Amino acid sequence: MADPTNHNQAGEVAPSTVDKQAPSVAEEHAPSTDSPEATDLPTANAPDPKAANPEDNPNAASPKREKPAAAATEEKPAGAAKAAKKEKAPSVEDKPFVEFIEQDYLPALQKAIAQEGVQDLQVSFAKQKVPITGFESAEECWQIIGSWKETGLRQFNLYFPEEDIQGKKGFSCNEGKKPSTLESFLIDERKITLDLLVFGLVQRLDGQKWLGIN
Repeated sequence: MADPTNHNQAGEVAPSTVDKQAPSVAEEHAPSTDSPEATDLPTANAPDPKAANPEDNPNAASPKREKPAAAATEEKPAGAAKAAKKEKAPSVEDKPFVEFIEQDYLPALQKAIAQEGVQDLQVSFAKQKVPITGFESAEECWQIIGSWKETGLRQFNLYFPEEDIQGKKGFSCNEGKKPSTLESFLIDERKITLDLLVFGLVQRLDGQKWLGIN
């Protein structure tokens, strides 16, 4: 007698072996759910790399650094700029030697001596031998020669052997005869100016008692 369990009810078809194996085969070849899939959507555990703070999330994109603005150039005051452009005017002492003597020193000297009471002063400027005994072999040098006839013939010579008012200078004077002594002139002054050169000679002539009521 046949086993009733091996027969299906009337009208039912027993499932084939293929149908029984299909579910297991599908599960075997289906992708595993254990491996995480890459996604662009932020999750609760992984913050958005673009939105997260780079200090809290090392995977966050570093923000672009802006280049520092160029330092503003300091503007110089208008007065300083004008002062730099305007050069200091040269002094009369900076003129060439001959030009200084003829244009500045001789007129100033004549005026100063006239103020001391000498009205007939004659002044010349020439390059010639030193008119002192013992200097006959010396070279010619520039000299200022002044003379007047008040109380006899008075004459003085101011020598510039280096053709430079800042260089060595000499002085001699005589009254009716050839001078015999050559003196140093303004040797202790560090810088010679027009006023000092005029004052020094007037003072020396006054010491000779040739000026004023002398």
